[in-house]
Amino acid sequence: MVKVSASILSADFARIAEEIAEVEAAGVDSLHIDVMDGHYVPNITMGPAVVRGITSVATVPCEAHLMITDPGKYAPEFVRAGVSAISFHPEVTRDPFGTLSQIRDLGVAAGVAVNPDSDVASFGEFFAASDFVVVMTVFPGFSGQAFIESALENVRAVARVFDGDIAVDGGVSPRTAGRVAAAGGNVLVAASAIFKQTDRVAAVGALRTAAGSGGN
Repeated sequence: MVKVSASILSADFARIAEEIAEVEAAGVDSLHIDVMDGHYVPNITMGPAVVRGITSVATVPCEAHLMITDPGKYAPEFVRAGVSAISFHPEVTRDPFGTLSQIRDLGVAAGVAVNPDSDVASFGEFFAASDFVVVMTVFPGFSGQAFIESALENVRAVARVFDGDIAVDGGVSPRTAGRVAAAGGNVLVAASAIFKQTDRVAAVGALRTAAGSGGN
């Protein structure tokens, strides 16, 4: 069954509690929180204090996607901030297995993230140690980018060797959700396609319907 995760980066942070309540009422399964440090990616978003504010009002699980250069150092802070899952990019650390174990030892799910230009074959060894995988269909850094069609091959490659949740993040909308699901992605991470829509119930429903279409 396809799940929908609302990427908080496109929310109106001036009314974040209302925004979260609205997308939860619309039926999202989780919240996806993009943490960027201005080093690994050319953008800065939020730290543990803001994440704590998000998790304090959320009733669905929250996943922190750490697009930062030292995920192992900061993972404990985000766990204390209330997230139930953490993903990171394995190329930023010398010991991805150790980081996965560290995150799991903190009592939350641990996953790796794959960029559009990542060599998925070289990441395969990490998948077996992951609870979930995040496949990027845009280059990490900014919300609102165009979906990279060729990145669907990464989704297919991960799906061939990994039987856990495969979250697909970047440019996911009713126009792309069917192809994402057909490629093997079962968690649709959507930002603008949810938060920039007036009718959030219709927006979430459109994603689920499109995913069920298999891209047809």
